[in-house]
Amino acid sequence: MKKSASILIVEDEAAIRVGLVDVLIYHGFAVDYAEEGLSGLERALTGKYDLILLDVMLPNMDGFQICTKIREQDKGQPIIMLTAKSTDEDVINGFTLGADDYVSKPFSVTQLILRIKSVLRRSIPETTELTFIQLDENRRIDLQNLCIEIGKNNLPFTKREIEVLEYLQRNNQRPVAREELLSSVWGYSESMDIETRTVDIHIARIRRKIEIDPKNPNFLITVRGAGYRLICASSS
Repeated sequence: MKKSASILIVEDEAAIRVGLVDVLIYHGFAVDYAEEGLSGLERALTGKYDLILLDVMLPNMDGFQICTKIREQDKGQPIIMLTAKSTDEDVINGFTLGADDYVSKPFSVTQLILRIKSVLRRSIPETTELTFIQLDENRRIDLQNLCIEIGKNNLPFTKREIEVLEYLQRNNQRPVAREELLSSVWGYSESMDIETRTVDIHIARIRRKIEIDPKNPNFLITVRGAGYRLICASSS
């Protein structure tokens, strides 16, 4: 018998928390929960959960702080942030800290379940032969250690940023459409019809790390009307 995926909910609003527990159990997940930040962090750091649903506004320790602590221990733990704020600043902050996705309150239960399943699918380890992407003689992306080497300096990437870069590299003979990235990297099906700036935010963040001038990119370029291409010297 296939083991149910286990999900930790860290949410202080009782009505939302109880509703999430009921919905996730109904959809076949094993569910645990915490009502505030410190106990949520303690449970999260056990490492036994397939995914963590993490509210941003929590008593004692907020979701951003918890996400930071989790990433210090486990870069691969799937995390979806739940937030009443959908401003770019909050979304970018969540992605910067390594969240896999975000869902704004109030949310559709159907879309939440689809997003959970998408993140869980993407968390399954995949074998890959790529270890490095050489952008030019001074810039090399280390896919295994999630960083870019610029001379003697390193800048960290999130796991999702590396997945975007690797997908673009594997398809660098052509532009990759935004919708294709959502489908192939995030696991969203075309029928989900989700309005999200996830791809745009990740592309902007990657450019700030790899480009000399992010406003005039040389490596991660936009092909008008077609998508994005990664231009690099080589990969291995």
